[in-house]
Amino acid sequence: MLLPDLVSYFFGGAFLANAVPHAVSGMMGRSFQTPFAKPSGQGLSSSTINVLWGAFNLLIGYLLVCRVGDFDLRETGDILALGLGGLIISLFSARHFGRFHGGNGPARQ
Repeated sequence: MLLPDLVSYFFGGAFLANAVPHAVSGMMGRSFQTPFAKPSGQGLSSSTINVLWGAFNLLIGYLLVCRVGDFDLRETGDILALGLGGLIISLFSARHFGRFHGGNGPARQ
């Protein structure tokens, strides 16, 4: 297990996790924030842009995980690096986008 491989899997996990909200929002026909919106990361991009951005993130995640080193689902270090990357970008996204979509407020019943 090499450190550069683990770093690649970490960022691969982040890209794979980031693909999910963009692809899902786009496929549902909903606008969502992307780096291409004005202002960047705050304004909304079209559903088509979100599908394309989700597909790009999926491609980069695939390349970082499946084409760097020898990723093994049974190797704890590989899975931890991938999962940690996904978890960190997910928590960041929840906090960042929650302020636009009401996800940072108190729980509702």
